[in-house]
Amino acid sequence: MTTNNIKFNIKDLDFYYGDFQALKNINMEIEENLVTAFIGPSGCGKSTFIKILNRMQDLVSYAKVDGTVELDGNDIYGKETDVNLLRKRVGMVFQHPNPFPKSIYDNIAYGPRTHGIKDTKELDHIVEDSLRGAAIWDEVKDKLDQKATSLSGGQQQRICIARAIANDPEVLLMDEPTSALDPISTNKIEELIHELKEKYTVVIVTHNMQQAARISDKTAFFYQGEVIEFDDTEKIFSNPTNQQTLDYVSGRFG
Repeated sequence: MTTNNIKFNIKDLDFYYGDFQALKNINMEIEENLVTAFIGPSGCGKSTFIKILNRMQDLVSYAKVDGTVELDGNDIYGKETDVNLLRKRVGMVFQHPNPFPKSIYDNIAYGPRTHGIKDTKELDHIVEDSLRGAAIWDEVKDKLDQKATSLSGGQQQRICIARAIANDPEVLLMDEPTSALDPISTNKIEELIHELKEKYTVVIVTHNMQQAARISDKTAFFYQGEVIEFDDTEKIFSNPTNQQTLDYVSGRFG
């Protein structure tokens, strides 16, 4: 596999909820313009870790991060980091579609407006580009004034992806983006993720090992707060180094 530039460099990361250590000694390099998947049983630290990458865990008052998380060589937990700018650069799509109870247009235009873009023509362009980028423009172009919450679940999730794209991010974090969707919608999102990596670095948490095998370039196996193994996806699923990884991907526990 072609070696890309390193987007995130995580070094000696420990994470605590109060006295409970949820992540232990995480060291990982996430390459740009690849899809990196996090797999592992429930409660192993995958979703916790992905939220550390854009400081969503700051919202938890009793959370504590030790170690270094560098984005393009700069520590995102450094004092000089602008968290709003970080979250513009590192977008997030959640497990359950969560469009705002506004029109489709206003959902997509929300981020650009908060970052100071007021010109209607520019906003129109961003909205169309973002909806095209999320592969949903043709389905909604004639009903941009309708509420996004009136759409199907799969469409709502693509609206949420378009909303993240509208901020012109460099990274898209996806926390189980298809777990609440039907198989047809899941397939559309998976096809979309494959296209998105041309422009973005994509990090996805998934419980679905087949999905990780289908769409990701790199896979990290988490277990009890540790990264047991991190390698090319093909190797993780066909010839893992660690016995625990083999046991998990072969379905012996989960």
